[in-house]
Amino acid sequence: MKKLLYIGLSLFLVFTTQSFEMAQEATLKWEEWNAGYKRGIAENKIILVDAYTEWCGWCKKMDKDTYADPAIIKKINKDFVAIKFNPELDKTYFIDSTSYTGRELHAMLSKEYRTGYPTTYFILPQNNKLFINPGYEAPAQFAETLDKMLGEAGIK
Repeated sequence: MKKLLYIGLSLFLVFTTQSFEMAQEATLKWEEWNAGYKRGIAENKIILVDAYTEWCGWCKKMDKDTYADPAIIKKINKDFVAIKFNPELDKTYFIDSTSYTGRELHAMLSKEYRTGYPTTYFILPQNNKLFINPGYEAPAQFAETLDKMLGEAGIK
């Protein structure tokens, strides 16, 4: 009887652990700018910045469709540092020791161009490049964009 209980408990733990790992893999790991930017630079990973606002319908659609897609999640979690960035929030953002408001950081990222929302910025510390990708992209199109960024960084 004890042996049967031990086997049952062992199976339960194995399946619970696998389910937990699958749930973690199925969730996009968003970070705030200050921690994510620093980590991306330190780990030499592509920094993906999703610039959004609360009132933006296309931003919500991209969250619901694209950023919820399991293939997109897997690719981003593996090769990118994902940052959610709302420039309208009253926060202080840092690059090294220099501080910026949300609007200042957004202007710097967008190179003063009007890009609208959502806009995805890709910072490639590998070769010190910045790519601006304005607008909504469906999962298939965004997967191609991610692959292009991996190629630009010399990853894959």
